Amino acid sequence: MPGNDLARLRLALTVFFALDGFVFAGWVVRIPAIKEQTGASASALGLALLGVSAGAVITMMLTGRLCRRFGSHPVTVVCGVLLALSVALPPLTHSAPALGAVLLVFGAAYGCINVAMNSAAVDLVAALRRPVMPSFHAAFSLGGMLGAGLGGLVAGQVSPTRHLLGLTVIALLVTAVAGRTLLRQEPPAPPDRPGHQERAPGRLDSRTRGLVVVFGLIALCTAYGEGALADWGALHLEQDLEAHPGVAAAGYSCFALAMTIGRLSGTTLLERLGRTRTLVAGGTTAALGMLLGALAPSVWAALLGFAVTGLGLANIFPVAVERAGALAGPTGVAAASTLGYGGMLLGPPAIGFMADWYSLPTALTSVAVLAAVAAMIGFATRRAAVS
Repeated sequence: MPGNDLARLRLALTVFFALDGFVFAGWVVRIPAIKEQTGASASALGLALLGVSAGAVITMMLTGRLCRRFGSHPVTVVCGVLLALSVALPPLTHSAPALGAVLLVFGAAYGCINVAMNSAAVDLVAALRRPVMPSFHAAFSLGGMLGAGLGGLVAGQVSPTRHLLGLTVIALLVTAVAGRTLLRQEPPAPPDRPGHQERAPGRLDSRTRGLVVVFGLIALCTAYGEGALADWGALHLEQDLEAHPGVAAAGYSCFALAMTIGRLSGTTLLERLGRTRTLVAGGTTAALGMLLGALAPSVWAALLGFAVTGLGLANIFPVAVERAGALAGPTGVAAASTLGYGGMLLGPPAIGFMADWYSLPTALTSVAVLAAVAAMIGFATRRAAVS
């Protein structure tokens, strides 16, 4: 594929990653308002948020099969439309069970687009022969920062219904523009492996399955923290540290900005340090940052902790998903993403239950524990990480 076509394809995929983060962040910063609207307790809200987890996990493996059959590009575009439409549903509910039901639909769309666009990105990374996967996830983080920033600006001024409906309109327009490039081009094959698209069989050998599971577990441990901060970070700042709603919304913006910075430098880090050192250093940094973010007595110290956590987690998930995809194509991406996003989306309900049993700050320290576990797994499996 000519260099200009690869550049256009990379730009289109970058836009989809940014859109995904923008839409997701727009939803999460309105969770406190929707919690109040539904009158849900922390545990009831956690169960409702489980709808996102269930919808995503159920559809991720299905999406891998769809990508193999129809191609990752068309599936990405269709899922972009579904994500845009489903984000408008949560503010229409007035009870925790109803919220959980619509979040099941939102989670399905969210899970599908993440598998599809990551599969497309893995193909492009292989064609470019450079570890540029973090740059796509940097776009997701940048989109999250912008979405959270917009949410903070309109909090208290615009109802969640109007806010999320506006996101639907924006997302549909962006999907229509960027989707044209994806639909016009076939996924690229690596120059030295023209059969790349067919190399990943439906059935994987035991060694490949094991490696995919390892990378999926690393993704799970770190994505758990991203989901926890997305869904509970603002509530922690507002409820435990008495921050203004606008400042509370900025908590996820700080986290997303730090992840964006970390991922923008991810390609350079991977080229200089290698995968193992990047994984271990990132997990350790995130663990220390989250201890500060969860236990700090002041808003500004907690915001600093969120930022350090974002820097630490920045490149771990992209590396894990890229390696799984390089090993097993869309099947590997789907399997690792199911574990990874399962951690991201199952984390919030777990935090909710722990918050009811103990306290929200104590519950958030579980993010630090799992980040440390990810670092240990990365070190223990260092040979697989560079294979």
